Amino acid sequence: MKKRIIVLLMSILLISIIGCNKDNKSNTEKQTDSKKEKIVFKIGGIPDQNASKLNRRLEELAEYIGEKTNLEVEYIPTVDYSALVTAFERGEIQLAWFGGLTGVQARSVTPNSEAIAQRPRDQEFHSVFIAQKKLKITQLSDIKGKRFTFGSESSTSGHLMPRFFMGENNVDADKDLDGAPNYSGSHDKTWKLVESGAFEVGALNEAVWESAVTQNKVDLDKVDVFYTTPAYYDYNWTINNVDPVFGPGTKEKVKAALLSIGSDKKEIMDLFQTEKFIESKNENYDAISSVAKKLHIIK
Repeated sequence: MKKRIIVLLMSILLISIIGCNKDNKSNTEKQTDSKKEKIVFKIGGIPDQNASKLNRRLEELAEYIGEKTNLEVEYIPTVDYSALVTAFERGEIQLAWFGGLTGVQARSVTPNSEAIAQRPRDQEFHSVFIAQKKLKITQLSDIKGKRFTFGSESSTSGHLMPRFFMGENNVDADKDLDGAPNYSGSHDKTWKLVESGAFEVGALNEAVWESAVTQNKVDLDKVDVFYTTPAYYDYNWTINNVDPVFGPGTKEKVKAALLSIGSDKKEIMDLFQTEKFIESKNENYDAISSVAKKLHIIK
């Protein structure tokens, strides 16, 4: 009798263990399925200025896009311009805020990627050249023999177009300055280096300069603008080939979300120094591509 009871108890215990294993497996499968359903849509932006400001505006924008599209959206910081281009090419970033040059670079190595939005001012963007006021520089030819700094090597407004317009004014950036040009890495660092006297002349994004002046960050008794370039296309939102991974219509949903931002999200748009985003397209940046090839910055 005792043996029968022991056998019965062991049978019950075995059945319980099997049932628990099935439940655990079922829970694991559910968790896996849940994770599959929540593929993260990642956005990034070139680190062209103060990191805390950039992080704040893109984190807020990621949240907004998520609300409008029902995607799980996350902002991923990158250490420099080239890192963002590489992450975009690898599919690690789905939507990126690029400058004109980095956008061209990213789209050239990423099939079916597309510039979808920009600010109105990006249709006619400019670089500004600044100099120490005591030097009394009034034109680009005056910078020969001076200590000069660009921004990032991959920057449209901080390097590519300033270098191009220097050439148009018979200034060779590699031969006519006091030594090789410096690369500060970001626009706000450029004006600070010139203001401090570390460099005598520099070139940067007009929007960053205007913002610094408006906020009384710059000592205009020490440094000021002496030349503004002709207009060119610059910043843009470029999206990867997202529909195969996130579902048909994802690209259009994200584009619609960007174009819908307005006065209801003024704090986000203020960080981008604009009131809205407008549609863009790859062809807008053909001139940037041509200049970059002419200067041997891209092939």
